[in-house]
Amino acid sequence: MTTADLLFALLGAVALAAAVLPRLLARKPLSLPLVFLALGAAVQLLPLPLPDIDPVADGVWVEHVAEICVVLSLMGAGLALNRPFGRATWQGVWRQLGITMPLTIAAAAALAWGLLDWPVAAALLLAAVLAPTDPVLASEVRVGEPTDAEHDEDEVRFTLTGEAGLNDGLAFPFVAAATALAAAGGQITGGGVGHWLLVDVLYKCTAGVAAGLAVGALLGRLFFRARWRAMRLSEHSEGFVALGVTFLAYGVTELVHGYGFLAVFVTACRIRSAERTHGYHGVLHDFVEQIERLLTAGLLFLAGAFVAQGGLGPLSWQGAAVGMMLLFVVRPLAGWVAQFGAAAGPRERVVTAFFGIRGIGSLFYLAYALDSHDFGVPPEVLWAVVTFTVVASVVLHGVSATPVISRLDRLRLHRARTNGAGPDPHDHEVAGERL
Repeated sequence: MTTADLLFALLGAVALAAAVLPRLLARKPLSLPLVFLALGAAVQLLPLPLPDIDPVADGVWVEHVAEICVVLSLMGAGLALNRPFGRATWQGVWRQLGITMPLTIAAAAALAWGLLDWPVAAALLLAAVLAPTDPVLASEVRVGEPTDAEHDEDEVRFTLTGEAGLNDGLAFPFVAAATALAAAGGQITGGGVGHWLLVDVLYKCTAGVAAGLAVGALLGRLFFRARWRAMRLSEHSEGFVALGVTFLAYGVTELVHGYGFLAVFVTACRIRSAERTHGYHGVLHDFVEQIERLLTAGLLFLAGAFVAQGGLGPLSWQGAAVGMMLLFVVRPLAGWVAQFGAAAGPRERVVTAFFGIRGIGSLFYLAYALDSHDFGVPPEVLWAVVTFTVVASVVLHGVSATPVISRLDRLRLHRARTNGAGPDPHDHEVAGERL
């Protein structure tokens, strides 16, 4: 048995399982990522000639595979959101981005600096890497497929999906701050802060949003209103066009040194708004979701194998404590505080605060940062802490997502019926109930 032949067989098995398992796991307290994480660990323990998994030595591969997975998930999230963009309609998302994310980064950095005794740059890097949320790893807490209705999304799913769509890009300035601190030996200077604010925050965020709006407007017009039918791609139902949209928006934005993650999500939202009820959005979304599911399954399978190989060996109890406090204390408290005054009800605020799922974005950011700078902490230790936190999040949120969200769905349905919507209320009537 050769290693190459075994890898081909495993890739085939993973691809088939990614197609079958979502149906087998439906309504069960298990998520697809959790199953693949366990499968990766189980296969690694078998007496098979499997290659070693080393994210430090193979950081470039980890970075780019995770990068592709993230941009595809952002495109899928943007296409799936039915609710029109607006200050009031998206208020839950703005609160998560403007309050929860900065509070989480500050608290996580303080924990890493205090408990782990890391340099400031490494502590900030860990906090920034673990800042993005990733509902892809628990599909129950994200919105479903695109529909014609604009208000059929409950507040929890909408807020978590919108938050994940934007905070993947907004974590970049904090990663940039950590790398700048590492390059400056941990010294904060006025010039460095000014450069960070003007370039890494203001210019790159603005460029990302502007490029996303421009690309989305252009492609939206092309897809739905082109004068030549051959160019009106919405009439041809070709899902692979979603890949072209994703990579075009990402590549163009990166070429002008903007944040491509922001651009991809904004592009998807802009295309959706060009013709909100067209069925072509479903075609694009379904294709992206299939590719995203396959890549996510592969990455989580490798993460499980990495853990089984001893990847968490450098993890100290302090590092594990930081990860657990982030999941059980920091994110829930920050998210709960941020949702005061939002449209969500008390139960919905608690659920939104709790499901701050860490995932593929964290793996990308860590590989990206370690590719260019030394942060004064062994890379193996950083990978151990981040991997532990992602694995703990996959287990915790993967097991709890289905029962918790199903409970909220049942309560909304019951309340809609008792409030006069009838025995079979419409989706928007159920989603509009506040718990």
